[in-house]
Amino acid sequence: MKTINKLVLALFLFGTFLVKADEVPPVPGGGGTGGVGPGAAASPIDMYVYLLSVVAIALILFYTKKLKSVKA
Repeated sequence: MKTINKLVLALFLFGTFLVKADEVPPVPGGGGTGGVGPGAAASPIDMYVYLLSVVAIALILFYTKKLKSVKA
């Protein structure tokens, strides 16, 4: 039961980070970027970040199972 609670908490935290990742902090100095540009900072999130997240979770699960089989 403890493992399920930790997994749910980790997924909730990960989801919160994904939701908050798109928020752009305000640009200091009036919000303008000069003569060119929309006036806001670009979002640093690329599409490969989601793929890397899935690969990281898969590796965590793989090595967790591998460690459990070695202990048993």
